[in-house]
Amino acid sequence: MQVIYRPLERWDRRVDASRPHSPFRAPYQDTIDLLERECRMLGARRVVVELAITESDLRLDGQPYAGTKPRHPGVTVAFESTHGPLKYTADKFAVWTENLRAIALGLEALRKVDRYGMTSRGEQYAGWKALPSGSVEEAMVERGRAIIAEHGGDVRKALAAVHPDREGVESDEDFKAVNAARGGSSS
Repeated sequence: MQVIYRPLERWDRRVDASRPHSPFRAPYQDTIDLLERECRMLGARRVVVELAITESDLRLDGQPYAGTKPRHPGVTVAFESTHGPLKYTADKFAVWTENLRAIALGLEALRKVDRYGMTSRGEQYAGWKALPSGSVEEAMVERGRAIIAEHGGDVRKALAAVHPDREGVESDEDFKAVNAARGGSSS
């Protein structure tokens, strides 16, 4: 798996010059190895790391030139996974490689949630799902289609599995999404 670097498309967070250094003392290659391992475990198909750089800061192979200094240390990592498109952002630390390591370690911690039996269907990744471009309604329809696909394309089975009255279902959002995908009402 290759990690692809790109300039940040947009940065919505405040850029603060007073960031601490991280407690991490790992070489950059160890961070890349960890990131690649965790992405492989999630079935990632394309890993894109976005930095506050320009296209001219990238070599022909898509890697940043040695010594490239981003405008700020914020990092975004996005990829397609078995849980859908996921996107993670970090900017707590003073150096972008430290923030990249924070994301890699965070992915490792999230995977442990499944490994230790706290979840069974990757629920811990839901908050980081990258919404498709377009409206909230389009995102809901996409989520509904994914749930239907998880149930072999059977809309009735999907609705039964996510019905708010079913034991263990804590929200009606998935039910609304399946209804939106099939063109029905959400009630």
